[in-house]
Amino acid sequence: MIDHSGISVSDFERSKSFYEKALAPLGASFLHLVPPEHTGGVKVGGFGTDTSCFWIDEGEAQKPPVHFAFKAESRSAVDAFYAAAIGAGGKDNGKPGLRKHYHENYYGAFVLDPDGNNIEAVCHKPA
Repeated sequence: MIDHSGISVSDFERSKSFYEKALAPLGASFLHLVPPEHTGGVKVGGFGTDTSCFWIDEGEAQKPPVHFAFKAESRSAVDAFYAAAIGAGGKDNGKPGLRKHYHENYYGAFVLDPDGNNIEAVCHKPA
């Protein structure tokens, strides 16, 4: 249903590095930097698997912080996302595990990004 979305970040290079590491276990990478002549000189870049679907732009951080959940194909990918995001400087906001209050197979992990946004990886498949 949603084709793409994005957030403003206070430090583009720091956030780009964080998301490159955090999203790699989910198969996503940094795909596109919009030429500055199209952005008024603001850094704008997109992450995804085949097309850019999550964008960051240089500016003031989101207030209040926002929540994004990224789809993981397996529970081990959720675990790897969490480890990579923590290793990239993210802060724990919910270790990997089942969240049965959402549904029986909801397996997710939550990390705060450099600007305090709640970033999640989630797998809905049974173990």
